[in-house]
Amino acid sequence: MSTTASLQPAAPRRANPVATFEPGPIARAAIGLVGVGFTAACTLAAVRFAAGLAPDHHNTRDLAVIVHLATVLPAVPLGAWLMLSRKGTPRHKALGKVWLALMVVTALTTLFIRQINGGQFSPIHIFVPMTLHGAWQAIRTARRHDIAAHRKGLIGFYLGALTIPGLFAFMPNRLMGTWLFG
Repeated sequence: MSTTASLQPAAPRRANPVATFEPGPIARAAIGLVGVGFTAACTLAAVRFAAGLAPDHHNTRDLAVIVHLATVLPAVPLGAWLMLSRKGTPRHKALGKVWLALMVVTALTTLFIRQINGGQFSPIHIFVPMTLHGAWQAIRTARRHDIAAHRKGLIGFYLGALTIPGLFAFMPNRLMGTWLFG
C-alpha cells in the first residue's frame, strides 16, 4: 500500500439523505389516516358548535378546556403535515418547535381538566407525563442528530399522544363527542 494513498484527505461525511427521515409506507398511512380523520372530525365538530348546531356543553365555560382545545386542534393537522412533508428544512424545524409547544401546553392544561372523575385524575391523565417525556425525547434526539430515534419517537408520539386521547374526546357526553354527534 502506498503512503500517498493514506495521505489523501478522507471523503467528506455526507449527511443522511432525506429518504432516511421519511416514515415507511405503513406509518405514512397511519399518520395520514389519523391526521385526516381527526382533523375532519375536529373541524366538523367545531363548525357545528360555531354554527349553533351542537348542544351546549358545560366544559365550554372552563378556561382549561378552551386553552386545551386551542392548542390541540391545530396540533392535529400540523403534526400530520410535519410527519408527511420534507424533513430537515428550516420550516420543518421551526414548525416542529411550534408543534412541540402546542403539545406541551395541551398536556399541561389537561392537569386542570378533571370534571369526569369528580375532580380526580382519570386514567387518561397518564398521557400527560407520556407527552412531556415524548417532547423531551424529540428535542434530545434532534439535538444529538439521531434521526432514526427522532423519527421513530415522533411517529409513536403523534399516533399515541393524539390518537388514543382523541378517541376518548369523541365519546358520548365528552365535549367533542357532544359537538360532533349532538
